[in-house]
Amino acid sequence: MSTRYSLHHIHSADEFTFSPAEYSYFKYGDKSYAEKFAKELFEGFISQNKEILDTDKEIVVLPSPYMAIPTASNFLCFFFKKYLDFYLFQKGKKSSVLSKINRNHTYITDYGNLNFEDRKNLIANDTYYIDKDFLRGKLCIFIDDIKITGSHEYTVNRILNEYKVEADFIFLYYAELMNFDLDPKIENYFNYYAVQNVQHIAEVMGKSSFEFNTRIVKYILGLNSSNFDYLTSKVKKEQMDLLLELAISNNYHLIKEYENNINTLTQTELYYGY
Repeated sequence: MSTRYSLHHIHSADEFTFSPAEYSYFKYGDKSYAEKFAKELFEGFISQNKEILDTDKEIVVLPSPYMAIPTASNFLCFFFKKYLDFYLFQKGKKSSVLSKINRNHTYITDYGNLNFEDRKNLIANDTYYIDKDFLRGKLCIFIDDIKITGSHEYTVNRILNEYKVEADFIFLYYAELMNFDLDPKIENYFNYYAVQNVQHIAEVMGKSSFEFNTRIVKYILGLNSSNFDYLTSKVKKEQMDLLLELAISNNYHLIKEYENNINTLTQTELYYGY
């Protein structure tokens, strides 16, 4: 079984049933919107697909693939699991299990600027790992924030086929592009709607609900030196310490375009005293 559900359908370039501003903040680390979107997504899904969860199969929820730094969709997935588990609790069923598809590479290209073929080719160069034995016989719910060209779903299906995963699959999206006459770059219209410059980044990082994700880490590491210096002067030292830790964990120190800012972080912090 393979099922797809999306809460919001994008038919127009200027009329939407969700807030582009909220979506933009969500993409740059504001977890309050991740929880808001997850609640809306769960309520929308369960209102139309209650029978799917009426199963004795163990349920596994998975965000879009990532290496070490979670994507924004990971936080959407985490909060979706919270609402799903409370629903299962009320039904006297076992809680769901959180899992992931591991990826081994990363890229600096802005994904929202690409068409389907470019997106597919970009992520095709990556390598992935999924535990097919763990997923066997389970109901697997793959959660992503937006479906524009379907390249991620295409990639996940390819991984599932390559690993011959024997399970039921559901793909859930907060929003989905339905009008394919629209340019796929509309994704970046949403991404940058409210967060457009380093001043906006500093404001988001000042929120109590902020947490780093892949997008904002890459954005910061790609800043020119003056904007990077501005940001370091506006945010907490502990956040820049964590930024360096995350950058290393995702092997960003091996990417030439990020070297200068990572070196600046290292020199400034004298990390671990080395």
